[in-house]
Amino acid sequence: MSISTVDRVLNGRDPVRPQTAERVLNAARQIGFHGVTAIARRLEHDKPVIKFGFLLKQSHRKLYQMWSDILVAATEAFPDAHGRAIVRFMDDLAPDKAAEAIYALSREADVIGMITSDHPQVNHAVDGLAAENIPVVTMISDISTASRAAYVGNDCIKKGRTAAWFIAGLNSDGGKVSVFVGSHRYLAQELNEMGFRSYFRESAPGFQMLETVATLEEPEIAYEATRRLLQTEPNWVGLYVAGGGITGVMRALREDGEPAAKRLVVVAHELTNETRAGLAEGLIRVVLSHPAKLLGETLVRAMAQALDTNRSQTVSQHIVPFDFYTATNI
Repeated sequence: MSISTVDRVLNGRDPVRPQTAERVLNAARQIGFHGVTAIARRLEHDKPVIKFGFLLKQSHRKLYQMWSDILVAATEAFPDAHGRAIVRFMDDLAPDKAAEAIYALSREADVIGMITSDHPQVNHAVDGLAAENIPVVTMISDISTASRAAYVGNDCIKKGRTAAWFIAGLNSDGGKVSVFVGSHRYLAQELNEMGFRSYFRESAPGFQMLETVATLEEPEIAYEATRRLLQTEPNWVGLYVAGGGITGVMRALREDGEPAAKRLVVVAHELTNETRAGLAEGLIRVVLSHPAKLLGETLVRAMAQALDTNRSQTVSQHIVPFDFYTATNI
């Protein structure tokens, strides 16, 4: 860092990058510089105001209420701007409704972070916003248009393979396994399924893969599918719930109570109050979960970076690790 840059921060002559100014402020604090308070006030005053728009799925699902709280907290704690969080939910997940919701949020926000399906109508909306310099960052599940600014989430292939590794390791005699997705339109869930299937194909040939079930993110559909498989597949030993519907699965297993239901190894996503209870009861064996606070902080920073007009126009990837939980570490 040059002397002239430090001088600009100390005296407020010209603007510098927020990260650079923070480094100068931290150094000033470490050496006990007398003007620390004045520098901090000046930097706080100089921060830009950013309206962060977040588009999440159904408002009635506790998972997305949890994400809302996390993203609001991450926005308020973001050190490089005065952030304002604008959270909107999509109760109707149809692609045309998602596109409408994206356009509507763009009229309120400077940048958008969203979880949505990969569909031509959604991609067209994102392309339109990119042309208007309103960047879109995908969260948890990516989309296929090159116009999105960044993706923040897990390595979904690796996550699916990890789910398969747990199920295979906990079933030494093999058997039938299946995967539930919310919708085939979510790239994350498609990749989860791909990784899950590839593991069994390559590393656990003693298992037979059943047809994938799409739950449409509805617990009732997952409940009925679980009941049906328990009744028709006596050698069903593993289930990976890569999309919505885990509460329906838990309900079916709880009601059944037979040896086949107790033997079933269930791997689910995201540590919530419901999945935590499922682990404690033994209905779920493993939960693979985004590190919520880290993901929120990474998303907000990626959204702020997307507003930098000097940034590279290539799509940036922010891969965060996933945690795993069992009944022994919740």
